[in-house]
Amino acid sequence: MRVCVLYSGGKDSNYALHWAFLHGFQVECLVTLKPAREDSWMFHYPGIELTRLQAEALGLPQIMVETSGEKEKELEDLKEALMLAQDKYSIDGVVAGALLSDYQRMRISLVAESLGLKSYTPLWRKDQASYMRWLVEDGFRFMLLSVSAMGLDPSLLGRPLETHDVEKIINLAERYGFNPALEGGEAETLVIDAPLFSKRIEVEGEVRRRGPYEWVYVIYSAKLCVKGAADANR
Repeated sequence: MRVCVLYSGGKDSNYALHWAFLHGFQVECLVTLKPAREDSWMFHYPGIELTRLQAEALGLPQIMVETSGEKEKELEDLKEALMLAQDKYSIDGVVAGALLSDYQRMRISLVAESLGLKSYTPLWRKDQASYMRWLVEDGFRFMLLSVSAMGLDPSLLGRPLETHDVEKIINLAERYGFNPALEGGEAETLVIDAPLFSKRIEVEGEVRRRGPYEWVYVIYSAKLCVKGAADANR
């Protein structure tokens, strides 16, 4: 099965990509939708430009299509991107990292079906707390780029999350009522290293406050770095 992976650079699309490789799919390319606005209904916004570095680290070609970010109009842009992947790489299916959003999963499936493509969402309805633990256990290094929920500590921003950080997020989610896998927009993530990455990403930036419970990590610079022994042993 020749597939593309809908790729935002966050934890979910990276784990879906990982799943595709482990299950014998032939991943032909990454497909990234770049929203023109932060409040996109369908697509990830923070750090989207860094997907170019991630694609290089993965050794995979990338199709990036700009999207208006407007509800429903985004679907036309998604269809255009998938058609490009069909034409260039003869894909048979699309893999996405949807976790809980019926809106997102159904629309990806409908667009894929209209093009004769099979749709795969391997993370759909997985236990959210367990999934967060899997990420760290399976060697994914990711950071939070934004937090926007009561209880989420801005000290979690801009650094790779360790096991104790994930447990902290899970405990806070139970206490404050947000999704432990941050699926509801409570936070946005960036993967800086993963088992399939040939290099890791190093970023520099600063934390800024936007509101009572809203903080962002603004990235000033990012570069690919050679992995060391410590990275391989994580």
